Amino acid sequence: MRWSVQDFANKSDEELVALSRKGDPSAAEELFRRYKNTVKSVARKCSFAPLAETDDLAQEGMIGLYSAIGSYDAGAGKPFRSFVYPCILRRVYSYLRFVNRRKPEGERAEIDPESIPVSETPEDLLLLGESEGEFRLRLLKELSDFEFRVVMMYLEGMSYADISEETGRAVKSVDNALARAKRKLQKVFA
Repeated sequence: MRWSVQDFANKSDEELVALSRKGDPSAAEELFRRYKNTVKSVARKCSFAPLAETDDLAQEGMIGLYSAIGSYDAGAGKPFRSFVYPCILRRVYSYLRFVNRRKPEGERAEIDPESIPVSETPEDLLLLGESEGEFRLRLLKELSDFEFRVVMMYLEGMSYADISEETGRAVKSVDNALARAKRKLQKVFA
């Protein structure tokens, strides 16, 4: 049975995963559409590292999303939304670790994304949560309160206009805060 776009809007993530596994590519496309901003957010968050471009990280995040669709276990009682974010983040972190070990920045070669090992053990998920927390603590330490709020909203996928409306500050003020935060974080994470 072929589904229409309207049918997918009313389906849960878990239903779309099941349909995708049964061979309906439109179900997977809908999941990619739903989680595109999550992937972009993770890629932007990790683009402070000087190892990779945001587009490369987004591509890795999409591979993590694809992997999550294939490995999700609905019987485990965890919603897909909770399962997918660590999968995306883990794939991006694995890519960054791989690039970091590969070669010095000026001598990097083309990397086959399929050659990057991805582990999904409970220990890895725990470490992933810890590194996420460490990242947030580092941001809190390095950034002003306003810069931190703006960066967190930006990483959640909000536009400059949305952040401006939420904070009550001008768009230019939001842009300046992000620029200051990026400079500070590049020094810290370089």
